[in-house]
Amino acid sequence: MQRLILNSFVVLSSIMFSGMAQAGDRPNILLVMADDLGWSDIGSYGGEIETPRLDELAAQGMLFTDFHASVSCSPTRAMLMSGNDNHIAGLGTMSEMLVDNQRGQPGYEGYLNDRVAALPEILQSAGYNTYMAGKWHLGHSEDRLPFTRGFDTTLTMLVGGASHWADRLGILPEDDPAKYASNGQFLETLPTDFYSSRSYADFLIKSIRANRGDGKPFFGYLAFTAPHDPVHVPEPWMSKYDGWYDEGYDVLKTKRWTASKELGLIPNDAPLPGPQPMTTPWKELQLYERQTEARGMEVYAGMIDAMDYHYGRVIDFLEDIGELENTIIVFLSDNGSNPFYSVDYPGADEPEFIAQFDHSYENLGHPGSNYAYGPGFAAASSGALGLYKQTVGEGGIRVPLIIAGPGISKDQTTGAFAYVWDILPTLLDAAGVDYPETFNGRQVEPPRGRSMLPLLTGDENSLYGPDEIVAGEMAGGKWVRKGDFKAVLVPAPYGDGSWHLFDLVSDPGESIDLSEKMPELLLELTTAWEAYSEEVGVVPAQL
Repeated sequence: MQRLILNSFVVLSSIMFSGMAQAGDRPNILLVMADDLGWSDIGSYGGEIETPRLDELAAQGMLFTDFHASVSCSPTRAMLMSGNDNHIAGLGTMSEMLVDNQRGQPGYEGYLNDRVAALPEILQSAGYNTYMAGKWHLGHSEDRLPFTRGFDTTLTMLVGGASHWADRLGILPEDDPAKYASNGQFLETLPTDFYSSRSYADFLIKSIRANRGDGKPFFGYLAFTAPHDPVHVPEPWMSKYDGWYDEGYDVLKTKRWTASKELGLIPNDAPLPGPQPMTTPWKELQLYERQTEARGMEVYAGMIDAMDYHYGRVIDFLEDIGELENTIIVFLSDNGSNPFYSVDYPGADEPEFIAQFDHSYENLGHPGSNYAYGPGFAAASSGALGLYKQTVGEGGIRVPLIIAGPGISKDQTTGAFAYVWDILPTLLDAAGVDYPETFNGRQVEPPRGRSMLPLLTGDENSLYGPDEIVAGEMAGGKWVRKGDFKAVLVPAPYGDGSWHLFDLVSDPGESIDLSEKMPELLLELTTAWEAYSEEVGVVPAQL
């Protein structure tokens, strides 16, 4: 019998890691999130970018090939922190995209709301030290900072994107200068030597070191802002990838599609996704356009390489202090690769805003530049998948996930479907902590996700049954899964606004529409999506 996953669902199973949850022996948790990382950008997913530390993590744990998030930053982060649907947790859409008919509606607060208890505050109340370094994007006001949602120490960027240097230049006029906060206080300046990936890793290491030996486990959230635009990176990574991408994004996408087959991440007969919307074929670009596009991808690759290096510094520190063996490590991206150019952001083409940047080719990647690599290389970053961020195509919502740590199967790859709301129940389960019915005197919605521990330990080979349904929505994009099948509606300009049906096992790039062959299944799934929409309170934007 089909089971619709709409009602609240919590699985907090008995601890499967022998002795882990006992007092004094509970695991540390290191949750690492990349920002706008494409599905095939790291080596273990078929990318050519050198990411030895993350590839090492995959060898030590379990790599997911069918893990999903939302289409953009804050909705995914709301689900990550709450274990719930983004429409329940307050980010029915990004705060920057709210329109008049959505404002004031439940689930459209534009910040992580009080209907949910957040992962750090649950762990904090259970005796964990809690630290955060990096991007929050779940509330800008003083009472909505991460310091007020359970983190003991924080160094956080509060907005969606900004310069990776100390200048705090924003990517949107409304977020310029970008807002940062530390331990509940807004920051007016950053250290002159600030670079995001290095500085966030430094802060997390310092925070863990400060409480070393107090007998409490820690929860560390390292929320890199790399490789979100603007593409910025220092040497030696700035010049490391010179010339790597001169063949262009069409060739790169094909190479990554081939590599993912060789790694066994997709079937050998999976078709290459067709031409991607909004993308000019490489051969039709002018020479200076190719040079600029290739340079942007070189810097982007350097950012990922640098992120891997600074993540590795944290791992080395944990090993040095004897905490690595008892640490669960989770690595994921918040969504797929970003197809925007810098001028595509609202208001970013205003002359006064543009005037503060140096947009010269020579300055690309350096302080004062503001470059995003656009839809061509975003499509290449998706590799075997179609589309990218801001869409519910697989390239927008299927993202890397690697989990390793005590009791977790080593060097394993799973094709089991999982969703970002499953992270919170998994980590609470591993810590031996129940999600509360009330928190700080208020009723809270139970998670909709479920613990992945049976999957991670090898006791189960799937998380959701073949007849269960999971659905999502963001910015008018709609998707619904049942087993291997996905019905999806992608609005303009990236899609035609109609429902389509795909078999994601044989066709992860969503190239072969099965709507006409399987109309009954399509009707079943679209009907299920309507039930989901009513259940969580989707409010379509009226523009």
